[in-house]
Amino acid sequence: MSRHVPNGQQAGAFRTAVVVGALLSAVWLVSACETPAPSKFPPSASDLVLLKSAKLCDRKAPVLGRLAGVPVRHEVWGTGEELRIPADRSATGAEESLFFDQDDQLVGLLFVFPAGVSLKSYPVLRETLAQLRPSLEFYLNIAPVSARESLDPSTLYETGDAISTVRYLVLNGDPLILLAASFSIDPYAKLISPYRAEFLSRIERSGKASGSGKPSGKGSTDREPFAALQQFARGETAHFGSCGAKDEARAADAYGKAIMVGFSDKVWLAEAHHKLGLALERSGTLEPARSAIQKALTIRPNTAEFLNSLGSVYARLGDHAQAVTAFERAVTLRPNYPVARFNLAEAYEQVNAKRAIAEYETYLALVEGVEEEQSRIVKAQERVQQLKKR
Repeated sequence: MSRHVPNGQQAGAFRTAVVVGALLSAVWLVSACETPAPSKFPPSASDLVLLKSAKLCDRKAPVLGRLAGVPVRHEVWGTGEELRIPADRSATGAEESLFFDQDDQLVGLLFVFPAGVSLKSYPVLRETLAQLRPSLEFYLNIAPVSARESLDPSTLYETGDAISTVRYLVLNGDPLILLAASFSIDPYAKLISPYRAEFLSRIERSGKASGSGKPSGKGSTDREPFAALQQFARGETAHFGSCGAKDEARAADAYGKAIMVGFSDKVWLAEAHHKLGLALERSGTLEPARSAIQKALTIRPNTAEFLNSLGSVYARLGDHAQAVTAFERAVTLRPNYPVARFNLAEAYEQVNAKRAIAEYETYLALVEGVEEEQSRIVKAQERVQQLKKR
């Protein structure tokens, strides 16, 4: 029985909340002006091949095997590990960083070009960038690229596919100069960001080596604990099955660890409890799932998604009265919430057939023409016909 909002929408909201990416080395972020993020999906074609040593979701052992003989530096990356390859020994000519989670799964790659790479010889990538809207525009003092003591306009572009984010940082001009690029499983994109202190310290070390000045620190800074965000990202990756089969046990473990670390923002904390509840429910651990979602509701009481999830757990526990109450609250808070309407209709079937028909019909009106809801649409239509025959 499908009861939850399609997770693609949640993942999209999750990505939008953290718009900037992993992309600066030997450069300094001085000031920024955000613009709306582009579509996550193509254009993403590129004739500049960067994924030579490894690709997202690779396991660490095979990657190390392919890098045999290369001077790889191992560094702690939260609960995971970062492998760093110097530019003069990498297959791309970039300073490469490969980020593995605690399960030895490759979740991010960063390529930094100390002297920049002219895109004059890469027409496909230039065409891709021309079709994208900037996700961030700012000014940089590019010491290794420009001899001028001035601020050079630069742009961060974002594209990707259904599970990953690709970002390019370019120095504007003719030709465009590529400064850095990153590839990441979507939930991890926020961890390799110039709004993270850990990443700014990486830039500071590079900047000191090149003689650049200290970053201004302008703009908002993400102050959520790195360890909490990393475990939340691990949970999302397991929950969505970004690197293969979904693993709700691993997701529950990760969300629980994120909660133990703690968040300063109650929105993050509430969502972590909510996601823990969803993972526990999908694992069949219903009473702990109910408790986790109720905890999310104590933090953010009037959240329709949480109420919808709580109603689903009550329905599976056989408590139809509590399920109806939760779904009714959800649609009261958000009348155009189609999945909650569908769930409410199912719950009403146990107690009030006429109300069930009305809710199914409301649901059908809300999702008319929505391809993603097709399976539920068919079921709702069938249930209306059957209920009217009673």
